[in-house]
Amino acid sequence: MAITGTTQLLGVIGDPVTHSLSPVMHNAALAELGVDYVYVAFPVVAEGLEAAIAGFAATGVQGFSITIPHKQSIMPLLAEVSAEAQAVGAVNTVWRTAQGWAGTNTDVAGFVAPLKAMSAWTGATALVLGNGGAARAVVAGCGQLGFAAVQVVGRNPQKLTEFEHSWAQSPLHPLLTVHSWESLPQLLPTADLIVNTTPIGMHSLAGQTPLTADLLALVPATAVVYDLIYTPRPTQLLALAAQRGLVTLDGLEMLVQQGAVALELWLQQPVPVATMRQALVDWLEG
Repeated sequence: MAITGTTQLLGVIGDPVTHSLSPVMHNAALAELGVDYVYVAFPVVAEGLEAAIAGFAATGVQGFSITIPHKQSIMPLLAEVSAEAQAVGAVNTVWRTAQGWAGTNTDVAGFVAPLKAMSAWTGATALVLGNGGAARAVVAGCGQLGFAAVQVVGRNPQKLTEFEHSWAQSPLHPLLTVHSWESLPQLLPTADLIVNTTPIGMHSLAGQTPLTADLLALVPATAVVYDLIYTPRPTQLLALAAQRGLVTLDGLEMLVQQGAVALELWLQQPVPVATMRQALVDWLEG
């Protein structure tokens, strides 16, 4: 794929973003499609967000993905936010319009994809570790799948309260409860699905886990442990869960599926999902 003066720009913004594998899967798909686009990672700190997207508008960037810590803070800077992103309260995909930047959330579709393939979740209980933008997509996804209860655990009482209140007008609010981290020993035995949305286990925290082996011993043997982190593979959490004999999922398929939805939105054409998945697997195993 030759990059020339006509090549259109797509990318991902975040802090940190050097770890992102989105360029690997997106550029593999773009090459197969033969379109004149390239997808790159843009490191953007929190205080530089507004300047960054103004610069993107000025330089012709066609669209971009959003990761930690910008999924919520970008919303007031957009000319249009989709109903799904408004319901979730977080944006992860942005594209250019005549009126300015528009945003949506493809994380929900990405999150539910591997769970749909596993079993029926109607009436089940989910335990969500963390209360940031990714946790919002998980709550919405659990609602789509028919969970009866979604228990969100966090370390900051004020942020937990804000998280709960932000769902007050949502039809999902009756399913949702928030709990302190210290409540985990009481909550874990009731969980059918445990989802880690925190960065614990990623990058500089790669040797750490949000749940110790002692806590995982409290989890029902039929539970699924789903870590949204996709590198390293496995995370310490998933390694411990596997030792316990639990079914595990990492964030690779979520990354692929949410990315495919985003790329279709940017290009307005079908994209090769299998190529995106294989590019990531090859990269991680190489």
